[in-house]
Amino acid sequence: MSDRILMQGNDAIARGLVEAGCAVAASYPGTPASEILSSIDRWRKKCGATMHVEWAVNEKVALEIAYTAAIAGLRAAVSMKQVGLNVASDPLLSAAYLGVTGGFLVVSADDPGPHSSQTEQDSRLLAMMAKVPVLDPASPAQALALAGTGFDLSEAFGVPVMLRPTTRVCHASQDIDAAPFRPPVREARFVKDPARWAATPAYRRLLHDRLAEKIAAIAAWPATAPIRVNPEVSPAKAVVASGVAFAHAMELFGELGISSRIALYQVIQPYPLHAAFIDHLLETYEEILVLEESAPVIEMQVADRRRVRGRMTGAVPGTGELLPEIIERLLSRFAGLPVPCGALPAQGGGRRPTLCPGCAHRSSFYAIRVAAPAGIYPSDIGCYTLGINLGAVDTVLCMGAAVSQAAGFDYAHRLSGKQVDIVATIGDSTFYHAGIPPLIDAVVQGARFVLVILDNGTTAMTGNQPTPGTGIGAGGEPTAAVDMEGLVRACGVRFCRTANPDRLPEFVALLKEALDHARGVGVAVVIARQPCAMVARAAGGKEPGTIVITGECTGCRHCIDRFECPALVFDEAANRIRIDEMLCTGCGVCVHVCPEGAIRQEPAGEKRS
Repeated sequence: MSDRILMQGNDAIARGLVEAGCAVAASYPGTPASEILSSIDRWRKKCGATMHVEWAVNEKVALEIAYTAAIAGLRAAVSMKQVGLNVASDPLLSAAYLGVTGGFLVVSADDPGPHSSQTEQDSRLLAMMAKVPVLDPASPAQALALAGTGFDLSEAFGVPVMLRPTTRVCHASQDIDAAPFRPPVREARFVKDPARWAATPAYRRLLHDRLAEKIAAIAAWPATAPIRVNPEVSPAKAVVASGVAFAHAMELFGELGISSRIALYQVIQPYPLHAAFIDHLLETYEEILVLEESAPVIEMQVADRRRVRGRMTGAVPGTGELLPEIIERLLSRFAGLPVPCGALPAQGGGRRPTLCPGCAHRSSFYAIRVAAPAGIYPSDIGCYTLGINLGAVDTVLCMGAAVSQAAGFDYAHRLSGKQVDIVATIGDSTFYHAGIPPLIDAVVQGARFVLVILDNGTTAMTGNQPTPGTGIGAGGEPTAAVDMEGLVRACGVRFCRTANPDRLPEFVALLKEALDHARGVGVAVVIARQPCAMVARAAGGKEPGTIVITGECTGCRHCIDRFECPALVFDEAANRIRIDEMLCTGCGVCVHVCPEGAIRQEPAGEKRS
């Protein structure tokens, strides 16, 4: 007997994995995939399943852990966002050759747009390169179902399988009939076969041949064949769609009244596209419109430029999401109907995001600007990227690149006979993820810069998941905690100091000391340690003081323009600053920011005069 439950897409994926008997699940948080692992933990506790569930230090480690469980015969899954797949690509491509004995699912959540990513890259392209089949759900319910299908496909052919939801699937909600859980009943059994599991380059060629044979067979597997939505008609035109683009197209077919004039197909497995389906399309239809996000994966495999229209031909926009309004215009034009007029919804824009009220990262960035006003400021991936609003972030490339770029800036300027202050910033979770190797390299190569590790004790941007330094596991269980200071010193750093950035004068002085060390000796590391304001507020504790604006305020806007706390509001009529008491956390850092001394902090409970 099934239960009908309202689930978010990521929750549905997690439910599907646990229902299907997943025994090992690993992940590194990243939007839009962050909630999958925490939901797995919740579902496994609800059904009493014995599983290993962990937040790994990065996506590569997560994939390697889950993959190894799969070659030991268990069902396993790894989840990540699409740029995390770049980090995990090395083991993924090798795993495709070696194969699996238990089901192995790689959940890579794409972000067309993008909404919260560096790129809107399409994970299906990497799946094609790796020769790994990929499934493309159009809804949370289908994502749940395809989790089980993916395990079956993986075990039927002995290959990793990718499940590729997008942001609109991950964050949508739907009533879903949830089947009973199937607890993992298998025992781990690793059958030694060094010729396979430790294959040499000569044998890898043979494995590649076998993988190509598997892909050809998967392109004929009935369970993932494309679905014809309106088989009762025989038109000359067809729309082929996958993922969320299919969900939008199916609704619009009814609204536009074109179901009797144009065939509509849903592609569940974009790669490898079923060979018989390609032949059917080219034998049956005069014109074919392909709707998919974000790359022309299906379109490339059909490969007929005379009849196929899509992103490659320019008939479909080459970048960005395929919003319903865009698909409506594409379908109307394809069907010969009047094309809707008017502006399309803007993608992006709106009020610019800013750091939370009371966020200690704001204090760190302000202090950096004071200590090194003419410096170069490489930064990294995290909520602290918003330091760009405070003028303290100059570059953001990828996870861990703040450290490498700081070294690169130093080498480039020294070659030109210049000395420039370089202050890089990186979050604690990002440092563990990808900051350690470049820090070792910088020490070995004699780079000169200051690295500020913004240690707020959590992975804040993706939902406050634990880091290796918090001593808490994915299910809230206690774990060993990494000593960050000890780790930094083990990398060879001679100057490593820890301070609270909210104590602004002392923190500025420490940064100046670190800069002196960097100019004359080498890499200096300052750990800016203060709990995330959101976590601290949720935990309660000492009542903060009250912030007041005194009569000395001149309306100079220094606190707003240079500090940018949302609780500081400029009153145009009064030409002065006021405090938004709903937002203010009472951290008191702004007291040290005002050049006029017009901001004061009163003790908690004290009445204002």
